[in-house]
Amino acid sequence: MNTVAHPHARPDLTRPGTGRVLVSTWRVGTPERQRAAVEAIRTAWESRPWPDPRLLSYSVHTGTDGDTLLHHSQWTDEQAYHDFVRTHRDGRNAEIDAAVPGIERVVLHHYAPPYRSVPLDPASAGAVPGVLVAVEAEFAGADAARQRAWVDAVCAALADDAGKRPAHGGIGAHFHLSADGTRVLNLAEWASGRAHEDWLSGEGPLGEAWTAVHRHPGLTGSRVRRYAPALSLSPGA
Repeated sequence: MNTVAHPHARPDLTRPGTGRVLVSTWRVGTPERQRAAVEAIRTAWESRPWPDPRLLSYSVHTGTDGDTLLHHSQWTDEQAYHDFVRTHRDGRNAEIDAAVPGIERVVLHHYAPPYRSVPLDPASAGAVPGVLVAVEAEFAGADAARQRAWVDAVCAALADDAGKRPAHGGIGAHFHLSADGTRVLNLAEWASGRAHEDWLSGEGPLGEAWTAVHRHPGLTGSRVRRYAPALSLSPGA
């Protein structure tokens, strides 16, 4: 199979057949190096056959901070990723590093497919996302039940918001539970960064539903980052 590149595209976050989702962050330093790294990734992958049919997609997003890249890949299972690391990853990374020296590979987390996916604004259903908002929550110790309970609390708060602070331009939120039981990643698709900023700026004093989210037992921290779709790779014929 050959490799097909889709510039400025994004993955289907609810793709059927996905058994494991890997999300990693690179730091590259500047917007110019972000663009150069994305092009180096495209070149390294397009010049080689698709490595494994169990890899369903690989996508890269550029951080609006002008520094980071968010990598998102969908696999049929965990073993598929480990086989890729053993046989295919080093050659691609070496070529990318030669083109853009000094990349810092910060962190890699393993997630299950979305535990829940919820719409944010019915009027935006089917819209093309212009920005991906990554919301990461960390917990003290592994607890799968706590992960699910926190996601359920966020979904309840979003539903409570519907009549008070409509998420105009919000397309959908997709909640992933980490395989180690200690994290939740919400990948939220928005029409634009401004739409997300407007929604955040409309937040008043915390109501009961959002208080339950922010003061959830075992929650130790969270952060929010915005990314623009840069490249999505998939197997061809």
